[in-house]
Amino acid sequence: MQIPSAPTAWQYVELVAQLADLKNENYQLLLTLSTMIELLHEKGIILNSELNERIIHVDQQLDNLFTIIDDGKLQY
Repeated sequence: MQIPSAPTAWQYVELVAQLADLKNENYQLLLTLSTMIELLHEKGIILNSELNERIIHVDQQLDNLFTIIDDGKLQY
């Protein structure tokens, strides 16, 4: 049986760099989404109330899906 070796310092540096990349990507996506929602709202295409209702609906659907996955009822 082989004992796994401890991560090297360089592996920690790479992990931190990957985390920084993910944070930057998350920021860019959030900025894009916020801008799109603001434009849709300004043009009267979507109302805040419609957006809030849809957010609640999708959140509930995701909660239900995660419950199904946690219960082991979802087959891949």
